[in-house]
Amino acid sequence: MAHIPQPDALPIARTDGENAFGVYLHWPFCLAKCPYCDFNSHVRHQPVDQKRFAAAFVREMETLRARTGPRTVTSIFLGGGTPSLMQPETVAALLDGIARFWSIAPDIEVTLEANPTSVEAGRFRGYRAAGVNRVSLGIQALNDPDLRRLGRMHSVDEAKAAIRLARAIFPRLSFDLIYARPEQSITAWREELKEAIDLAADHLSLYQLTIEEGTPFYNLWKAGKLTTPDPDHAAALYEETQVVTAERGLPAYEISNHAVPGRESQHNLVYWRYGQYVGIGPGAHGRFVENGTRTVTITEKHPETWAKRVERAGHGIVEEERLNGEQEGDEFLMMGLRLREGVDLDRYRRLTGHDLDERRLARLVAQGMIEPVSGNIIRATPDGALVLNTLVAELVA
Repeated sequence: MAHIPQPDALPIARTDGENAFGVYLHWPFCLAKCPYCDFNSHVRHQPVDQKRFAAAFVREMETLRARTGPRTVTSIFLGGGTPSLMQPETVAALLDGIARFWSIAPDIEVTLEANPTSVEAGRFRGYRAAGVNRVSLGIQALNDPDLRRLGRMHSVDEAKAAIRLARAIFPRLSFDLIYARPEQSITAWREELKEAIDLAADHLSLYQLTIEEGTPFYNLWKAGKLTTPDPDHAAALYEETQVVTAERGLPAYEISNHAVPGRESQHNLVYWRYGQYVGIGPGAHGRFVENGTRTVTITEKHPETWAKRVERAGHGIVEEERLNGEQEGDEFLMMGLRLREGVDLDRYRRLTGHDLDERRLARLVAQGMIEPVSGNIIRATPDGALVLNTLVAELVA
């Protein structure tokens, strides 16, 4: 059994992102590739050698531990792919490895992503015994026709059964939905969203459908065989999302994430509050301070090639970058302005060595894109959040 605490009450992440340290584990295997997905996921028609991959994960942890030094892990996230295709023994081996190389916070959040098609009661109980205390379900839609259009392999009934099972076993539950789907009306989305909130325990991730180059949906869209909502309709769906979730007690704390106050995802807040994390597994990214400099690591995407690299060299890292203060400041703003709580400009100064340009900031405030919160904290307005890339470019130009 993994040496991971199993708290029943998981608090909000530490507000000081400078002290948070997360571990992300990428399990890259799926039963099928969804037509909208551009994540690093792979279908294997033969059983995956889970013992081999678990050993490679632990070996890469050991290498990264030598680089990060002693840290206290505040959150762990098993993403993918479909991590719920792992046997509980594999999950336990991975969590054991983390506990072997780093200290573990007593109130740690350990999240595992799952698809309804891979949900089994025995497996879920095994994950809980291994130390998983939060599950994130890839539901994506609550009507069967749209599930089929999205290439999902589960039905609405299977999705609801998975939600009920997860709520019975884990202290925390989140699930994902995709909106701005072809031909989706505001009325239909409002009713679907209300149903989702009734099913949800404390957290929802609500993403607009995006057409990513290289996916089957992109090819259909380019050929005129897939129609997505125009920008005005997509914006109206986004605005309705904010209204309904706020009215029902799950307001947005980030552009696409909604939670009962105090039940926000600790691990995602590590990213958005610009904390540090290591990324382990095929295609994983990490960002941690090494010898006083924030270092970016990116591993080999192809699973078997990654495993061979780890077995040969102790890691699968194929790209690295050391960020300077300006790059850190840009990332800090890009991540932090996604949050409703905003960003602390004192920390921006610590990262970059200078303040934001007061004239640019004043202009964006006057345009209704940025608003002061308190002290030296600013945040994007709802209008600003819709054009975040442009907003950050204006701030740092």
